[in-house]
Amino acid sequence: MPRYALKIEYDGGPFAGWQRQKEHPSVQQAVEEAICRLEPDAPGIGAAGRTDSGVHALAQVAHCDMAKDWEPFRLMQALNHHLKPAPVAILAVAEVAEDWHARFSAIERRYLFRLVNRRAPVTHDRGFVWQVPHPLEGAPMREAAAALIGTHDFTTFRASECQALSPVKTLDEIRVEESEIPHGREFRFHLRARSFLHNQVRSIVGTLERVGAGAWPPEAMREALEACDRAACGPVSPPDGLYLAGVGYPEDPFT
Repeated sequence: MPRYALKIEYDGGPFAGWQRQKEHPSVQQAVEEAICRLEPDAPGIGAAGRTDSGVHALAQVAHCDMAKDWEPFRLMQALNHHLKPAPVAILAVAEVAEDWHARFSAIERRYLFRLVNRRAPVTHDRGFVWQVPHPLEGAPMREAAAALIGTHDFTTFRASECQALSPVKTLDEIRVEESEIPHGREFRFHLRARSFLHNQVRSIVGTLERVGAGAWPPEAMREALEACDRAACGPVSPPDGLYLAGVGYPEDPFT
């Protein structure tokens, strides 16, 4: 039974997250239903990560097993046809080894968080950014973010319902970029790690926002991290600005 890797882009707004649920629409359900339009008995799919309700993806990766030997481009085209009108697109398809797994073969995940800092309401990017009206400074946020690089107990930045066996994770990169936009600025937070805890990115960004606003000094980020206490975390940012930006593998199946 051939196995295929799928690179998937989606607007998470209409969905209750990636994972299939009984009473709410999910991205996984949309993709699986498109696959079943091609092969009704196709098994369920696996994904590199479970994005939460409202979280978007630029390059989620999943795998599916098909009975038919599909040419990858034709499979991509057929799935995109059956996904309409859902805001989900298959960007690429590649045939992979039968033991290749979207989740367990991955060696890193990359997330992007977009924050727009301006007073006028967001129009074109509504639902795709977190808008903060009060002034923010980038330098303190970059100073605070540096304390999180490396291997740490991230209990402070972990949701209470997180199912990970350990709160210890290695954050390989966190970058805070800022650029001028009409009547304001946009901050982009780039985070990279082998894996993340539930709500880890949103918890980190929400806490960095407090630093950028001047409510917390930069050194308070390290103190919150070392507290290993969820109560020491700042407010959790909304999901609107969060994107699963990419998944890394020892060999890129889509090259």
